[in-house]
Amino acid sequence: MQNLRQFLDLLRREGELVEVDAPVSPDLELAEIHRRVLASGGPALLFTQVEGADFPCVTNLFGTPRRVDLAFGPRPEQFIRELVGLAQDLPALSAGKLWQRRSLLGQALRVGIKTVSSGPILEAQQSPPRLDRLPLLKTWPEDGGFFVTLPLVYTEHPDTGHHNLGMYRIQRHDAQTTGVHWQIQKGGGFHYHVAQERNQALPLTLFVGGPPALILAAIAPLPEDLPELILASLLQGGKLRRVANPTGHHPLIAEAEFAIQGVVPPHLRRPEGPFGDHYGYYSLQHDYPVLQVSHIYHRRDAIFPATVVGKPPQEDFFLGNYIQRLMAPLSRLVMPAIKAIWSYGETGYHCLSCIVVQERYPREAMKFAFRILGEDGGQLALTKFLLVIDQPLDLADFRQVLEHLLTRVRFETDFFLIANLAMDTLDYTGPATNKGSKGILVGVGPAIRELPRTFAGPLPAGAREALPYCAGCLVVSGPAYETDPAYAQQLAQDRALADWPLVFLVDQARIAQHSARFLWATFTRFEPAGDTYAADTQIRRHHLCFTPPIVFDCRMKPGYPAELVTDEATSKKVTRRWQEYFPKGNVEGVEDPLGNTGFGLLKT
Repeated sequence: MQNLRQFLDLLRREGELVEVDAPVSPDLELAEIHRRVLASGGPALLFTQVEGADFPCVTNLFGTPRRVDLAFGPRPEQFIRELVGLAQDLPALSAGKLWQRRSLLGQALRVGIKTVSSGPILEAQQSPPRLDRLPLLKTWPEDGGFFVTLPLVYTEHPDTGHHNLGMYRIQRHDAQTTGVHWQIQKGGGFHYHVAQERNQALPLTLFVGGPPALILAAIAPLPEDLPELILASLLQGGKLRRVANPTGHHPLIAEAEFAIQGVVPPHLRRPEGPFGDHYGYYSLQHDYPVLQVSHIYHRRDAIFPATVVGKPPQEDFFLGNYIQRLMAPLSRLVMPAIKAIWSYGETGYHCLSCIVVQERYPREAMKFAFRILGEDGGQLALTKFLLVIDQPLDLADFRQVLEHLLTRVRFETDFFLIANLAMDTLDYTGPATNKGSKGILVGVGPAIRELPRTFAGPLPAGAREALPYCAGCLVVSGPAYETDPAYAQQLAQDRALADWPLVFLVDQARIAQHSARFLWATFTRFEPAGDTYAADTQIRRHHLCFTPPIVFDCRMKPGYPAELVTDEATSKKVTRRWQEYFPKGNVEGVEDPLGNTGFGLLKT
């Protein structure tokens, strides 16, 4: 798939694209239409008349697993599996076996970057630029402005020239400037840090659109200095075409829809945000660097791709799960003792991960846990809570994973809390921005306990409801945190829960009935060192030894950003205009202010 046009043509042929010809506002209305269609499992949407913009906008390109498969096909996964197999066989590879794998050589020769003399990206140019005429979106009521939501931010290291292509959100400040949301642990931010230390501006090119593989490469959790453009070439099955920039700035991706170029001056900051983020809450306003735009290149008939994030599942969920499957063989090659890794998109990925290991001696599992949390580059180092097991389960089935672990874990020795660490910028559960803690829970070896499966009562004092999530794990709703912040400790010592090794204290216990809602409403509201309680805690050899039940306090707390809720007036407007958007009546979408409908697309 060489460009966005080819992908759109394929979606049309497959009945996966619907055009919306009615005028639509980029201020909340377009995003509300998108959310309803995605939650219903509906098609990609091409908005041909975006009010105040000179270009159409396409969304929901990757809003189902089928469309992700259409974008990339089986070839990338097959190629990576074969490549990893070759690497593993190299020590004992005979000439005959090498010949059997000769097709890999042909595929490998098609991977790379090719410089061409011209490309569609050079068909039109704006200088001075008019960012205010692009269909940037405001997606949630309290957003601080309009954003590029599928940005492909390209920078180069000032010393090495190594490139980074990342998806860092971009807020439009005015017609010539934007914010650049470089979070910690981001390659582009490292490039800027080096430039700023020298009091130099960092050149930046913001690509929008192009080969679908660019989007996947930009969000892939690659280690620093691993070239994203090479991954994009591998994914699209051919060399990535670039064209020289007329101004001498970065080379331009020939098949991109837009290339927005400029510089990020050192030390200059402006407030950026708030923004309704993929955790399902707002990320708050903070000062971030500023991109000063000098030129915009674009196709003559350019189409502006966008997405909307919020409570899972959104498009990033389906892309994230595909990336995990794609990269799994490479992870096993780099870390062969770790048999499987899975991060849970229901929690925003960084909040919760699980690994499968094979212990060769006692306590070796912790070595693997530290290997994950100490990963240099990539995003695994930002994992907030890590589960470690030693059986090849379906890691996406969290009920099964947790139940398996709870039959084996010894909380006195197998539960670790590590405080005073860095945390994902978008996670506000810690004591301050970018600060928090990590938890490691290990359940390996033979089972050591039978788990309760039903709760017959009586309810703990102060509790409103108690429902099992899985065997051994009880979900309890009690008083709001503002009313009784100490209730979690009281709950941990209540004899009514003595048989339950793990208890989640939440605002609404009914989330236990749906796994995706449970994962979202617990681990996004939980900071390991600050929200863990036990029936008894002792210090032995400077290690915290917990006696179950263990209580995770996952109630909403003061200082947490607000949960994302749709704008009431916009919601009514979209309901009223639905027939205008889809006069053929071929697209479904229901009014859903809290954004919970999408959970129905996921495993219960």
